[in-house]
Amino acid sequence: MKVSIIGGGGLVGSCAGFALQCGGIAKEIALLDVNQELAVGHALDLQHGGPSIADQVIRGGGYEHIADSDVICITAGLRRKPDESRLDLINRNTDLFVKILQDVATAGPKSTAIVLVVSNPVDILTYVAAKKLGLPCNQVIGLGTQLDTIRFCSLIAEQLGAPPTQTKALILGEHGDSMVPIWSSAAIAGLPLDKYPGWNPSLANQLFTRTRGSGAEVIKRKGGAGFAVGIAIRDVFEAIALDRRCVLPVSSVQSGCYGIRDVALSVPTVVGRAGVLDRMEIELWPREMQGMRASGAALRKTLDVVLQRIGS
Repeated sequence: MKVSIIGGGGLVGSCAGFALQCGGIAKEIALLDVNQELAVGHALDLQHGGPSIADQVIRGGGYEHIADSDVICITAGLRRKPDESRLDLINRNTDLFVKILQDVATAGPKSTAIVLVVSNPVDILTYVAAKKLGLPCNQVIGLGTQLDTIRFCSLIAEQLGAPPTQTKALILGEHGDSMVPIWSSAAIAGLPLDKYPGWNPSLANQLFTRTRGSGAEVIKRKGGAGFAVGIAIRDVFEAIALDRRCVLPVSSVQSGCYGIRDVALSVPTVVGRAGVLDRMEIELWPREMQGMRASGAALRKTLDVVLQRIGS
């Protein structure tokens, strides 16, 4: 399977390339960037490590790679400032993103290609991609709250001294300020979180607050997030490539899940080779349901402004 990463010269794109290389599943990885020399350099650096990982082809270049790509991952975009919300990026990133979509369409992607949107604000841009590319909506997926979810789990595990791989908790809704923590199904090693040794309900707000601010915290400390984003991208790519049909909190255009329609946000989503295979409307606490609908409403308000701006 071939994956092309648009924005492969940047921090997120290059980290995604490294994560996919280490996963060993992609047969070919192409790094595309407006700075092709940088993309070629990253590809060469990755290629040098290939003999210790997997038999892969890794190249840098331009949109000539799109036509035979099975997954097109869009990471290109301007960085969020430490005091800037993801939705504040919309005026700076929409024009760039629409131009990328035009270039992708001109390159002639496969009818079965899956488009994975990572660029922020991811929910808004996932909706725009679904409407602009002409592909079935199930083939356009936003990274959504997959990144927030693994951040959430890592912080819970750290706080309780639990194994991170056995810590299961979800963030749903917007990848941004209105994200919703799903405490109702959180568990460690199969135990409900409130039964796990050391859990204290007073920790909930503390852990969620830090999760919601994690992106800004990383930006403040090192200039931009990359490693965890790359892992989150790999999670989604492997679900597609291996047709795993696993449930991930990714973003897609909704058509009724939790009563939410015509906006892209994250719900528990079955992901496989054809993209979005199904959505699972798991039972939520009333306040979680209220949060989901508020998240959808907040995104819809911004989306209306964006669609008017780009003439869609």
